[in-house]
Amino acid sequence: MIAQFSESGQFEPRKIAAVLRTSADEIAMTIGLSKDALQRRTRIQADKTQRRLRELVEVLNKVEPRFGSGLMAYAWYRSEPLAGFDGRTAMQLVQDGKAQQVLEYIDAVDAGVFA
Repeated sequence: MIAQFSESGQFEPRKIAAVLRTSADEIAMTIGLSKDALQRRTRIQADKTQRRLRELVEVLNKVEPRFGSGLMAYAWYRSEPLAGFDGRTAMQLVQDGKAQQVLEYIDAVDAGVFA
């Protein structure tokens, strides 16, 4: 799944948006950045932008097998409250810079440990 989201060794927001059937502006919102961050080439290449795009892709890759498609994984990411996080979604946690906690939560659920 990663190859379809990248170009020249970097995550490409327009490719991510196309696969998820949404807009680059919505992708920016779901990772906690301004839409400007995904419109200018220099901002897209910035470390923070690439890190947030990578975090989104990592989370989606981890849950896609469970849901059967990238679109369903994206819907889960945006809307499903996670147990143990005060009803916050994976999207809200990533927006707050807590993607690692989301990945650890997914690993714990997969291992049979429920938060």
